[in-house]
Amino acid sequence: QLQLVESGGGLVQPGGSLRLSCAASGSTLDYYAIGWFRQAPGKEREGVSCISHNGGSTHYADSVKGRFTISRDNAKNTVYLQMTSLKHGDTAVYYCGAVWGIATMKPNRYDYWGQGTQVTVST
Repeated sequence: QLQLVESGGGLVQPGGSLRLSCAASGSTLDYYAIGWFRQAPGKEREGVSCISHNGGSTHYADSVKGRFTISRDNAKNTVYLQMTSLKHGDTAVYYCGAVWGIATMKPNRYDYWGQGTQVTVST
């Protein structure tokens, strides 16, 4: 059974950076597309970025293009989300999800989820 654990969240000032990690156990990530999602209080979970199983294809929400970068290291069974130029609007709980198949920004397509990591952008 694939298990995902997010880490790297925290409190950061506007304009700052964080790198989130999504570490997998119980199975190799080699055949899974991975997505990063976020959910702010009172809002629906939204897709932030996703990456294909081999890293050859990536997608980003318009709100984070040019600021966030998704990457993966299958040897370490880990996917990363580098976040720069953070804004107040980026505040949310960030989740990673895994899907056997095509990378997508639709959360209802994902089969496995981590517990989330809080990102707070504030002065």
